[in-house]
Amino acid sequence: MARGKVQMKRIENSVHRQVTFCKRRSGLLKKAKELSVLCDAEIGVLIFSAHGKLYELATKGTMQGLIERYMKSSRGAQPEPAAIETQPDMDAKEEINKLKQEIEVLQKGLRYMFGGNAAEMSLDELIELEKHLEIWIDQIRSIKMDIMLKEIQLLRNKEGILKAANHYLQDKIKENIVITNLEPITTNTPYPLTIENKIF
Repeated sequence: MARGKVQMKRIENSVHRQVTFCKRRSGLLKKAKELSVLCDAEIGVLIFSAHGKLYELATKGTMQGLIERYMKSSRGAQPEPAAIETQPDMDAKEEINKLKQEIEVLQKGLRYMFGGNAAEMSLDELIELEKHLEIWIDQIRSIKMDIMLKEIQLLRNKEGILKAANHYLQDKIKENIVITNLEPITTNTPYPLTIENKIF
């Protein structure tokens, strides 16, 4: 049966998103290993999950070695040092300003929710706060699903152990029943059976 075309957009359901991430991550790492073996290529793959968890694969040597090799090979294509120095400063300042604004919105939202300060929030601030809350809820649900999946796996393992123990005990009970059902053999003769010894 042919699969339908998958729409390339963010999966909204956090459970489906986590399952898809796990399946596609393992598929990507498997393909990288196959490419390395088939073509004798050095491959390094870095994957960061939505929660910041790192998954990496270095097919030959270590990831550090691959990164150093990449840095050596890409030095020739780097821009001039003066341009490098000014650009990170600007990026860092912009990032700091964005983070300050986010912190301010979150603090206002907390004050608004807990009633400590009755300062009214603007519509834009409320929308921003709603986005942050939705992201947090998704992260919490995803972590909760991970924990629940681990607990389910532990319970399945315990179930397998208990089933094996139960099966073993049932076999032992059956053996004991068979042994106790065997009664001693008795005869109707009033004297014990003996064989005459005709030699003496």
